[in-house]
Amino acid sequence: MVGTAIARALSRYDLAVVLADAANDVGTGTTKANTAILHTGFDAVPGSLESRLLRRGHALLAGYAAQAGIPVERTGALLIAWTPEQLQALPEITDKARHNGYASIRAVPAAELYRREPHLGPGALAALEIPDESIVCPWTTPLAFATEAVRGGVRLRLDCRVTGAQPEAAQTGAHLIRTTRGTLRSRWLVNAAGLGADRIDAMLGGGGFTVRPRRGELIVFDKLARPLVGSILLPVPTAQTKGVLVAPTVYGNVLLGPTAEEVEDRSDTATTAAGLAALLEAGRTIVPDLVREQVTATYAGLRAATEHRDYQIRVDAGLRYACVAGIRSTGLSASLGIAEYVVDQMAGAGLPLKERDGVAGPPAMPYIGQAGVRPYQDAGRIAADPDYGRIVCHCERVTRGEIRDALASTVPPADTDGLRRRTRAMNGRCQGFYCAATVSAMMTEPAMADGPGRPA
Repeated sequence: MVGTAIARALSRYDLAVVLADAANDVGTGTTKANTAILHTGFDAVPGSLESRLLRRGHALLAGYAAQAGIPVERTGALLIAWTPEQLQALPEITDKARHNGYASIRAVPAAELYRREPHLGPGALAALEIPDESIVCPWTTPLAFATEAVRGGVRLRLDCRVTGAQPEAAQTGAHLIRTTRGTLRSRWLVNAAGLGADRIDAMLGGGGFTVRPRRGELIVFDKLARPLVGSILLPVPTAQTKGVLVAPTVYGNVLLGPTAEEVEDRSDTATTAAGLAALLEAGRTIVPDLVREQVTATYAGLRAATEHRDYQIRVDAGLRYACVAGIRSTGLSASLGIAEYVVDQMAGAGLPLKERDGVAGPPAMPYIGQAGVRPYQDAGRIAADPDYGRIVCHCERVTRGEIRDALASTVPPADTDGLRRRTRAMNGRCQGFYCAATVSAMMTEPAMADGPGRPA
C-alpha cells in the first residue's frame, strides 16, 4: 500500500522510477489482509508522526477514492464501553481525539446506542461516536496507485526480491540493488518493504528498529449477516492492542477481528483454532446473533510492528535513502499522507522535482463494492457489451466482461488470487467451488490474455 502510494507520488515528476515487489502482484501481504477501515486517526498518539499522517492521509484518500471509483462507505464508528473501567476511559479518548484535531467525536448514552444498534449484545454502558470513520476497499486502493504510477512511466518489477544492496558504488555514484531479476542502479532508494523493511535497512547500514510481526486473525461472515451491523463497532483499546471489532465491509459482508499475536515467522499467516475460538467468544458479547451466521472465510495478516510506537520514517540526504517502516496497521488510511510527506522530505534532501507534463491523475477503477451499481445491474452497459450480463461467479455476481477487463488492465493479475482482488470472483460463500474451473480456464483463453500483459 505505502510503496505503491510513494511510486504514484513520484510518477508525477520528471524522474525514472522502478517499483520492485518481491510478490507476483501489488497489494499482497499485509496490504490485502487488514480490517479495511479508513481511519480518522482519532485515537493515535497525539503529536506523533502517525497522528499527523493519518489525519492528512484520511483527507487525501477520501478525495482520491471518489475520483478513482474506489468503494468507500461512511458508516461511522461507535467505540463501546462494556465495563466500568472502560467507561472511565472514554473522556481520555475524547480528549485524545481533540488533541489529534478530530472534534466531531461525541458521547452516546446506552439508550441511544441500542436504538442505533439493536442487535448489540447486552451490557454496553455507553459509547463514543466517530462519525467520519469509513469502510474502504483495500484491494482496489493499491491497484489504483500502481495503475496511475505505471501509466505515469514507473517500471513495475514483480517477482523481484531484493537480495542485497550496496550504497553509493564508487564507479557509478548510485546504489547497486541486487534482486532475483538482476541488478538495479538508482541514485535514490526508497525502502517501503513492510515486513522486510528492517532487513533492507540493515543493508544500508541502519539498525534503529526491528520488525516484530504481529498476527491478526479475522472471520468473514456471509452477506446475510450485514443487517446486524449499522456502524463499525470498536472496543476500548489497551496499551497492547486496539482489540476485536465488528465491521461491515464494502463487499456486503461482516468482519470480526483481529487477534493480536507476536510471531517469529514473517510468513506465518495461518489461522488457528485458538484464535478463531477467541474471536467467536468476543463476537458473542458484541453481536450475539452474528456468531450464528454462516462463515464465508477466515484469514490472517501480519502487521509490520516494531519496538517503537511511532512510524519509523527517515530520509538520509547523504546516502540518498528514504526508510519508510513500522507502519503497522494504519498504512491503508495514512498511505497518501505518508507518500506526500516522504516525497517532500526527499525534495528537501536534494531530490530534484520537476513536475512532468501531461499528468493524467487518478485512473477510473472497476467498481467492486456492494453499495454502487455493478456491471450486471447496468442495462445500458450490458446492451453495449453483452459480456457484462454474463455472470461467471454467481455468489459475487462477477461477469465475463469484468474478468476480461481485469486480465487486460494496466496491472493485470498473475493468478486467480490476483483476479479475486480485482473482481471479487471466487470470494463468495462457495469460495470458488462452482466457478473456479471456469475462471481458471478464462485466464488461459487467448482472447482474454490479449491485453497489454504484465509490465516489464
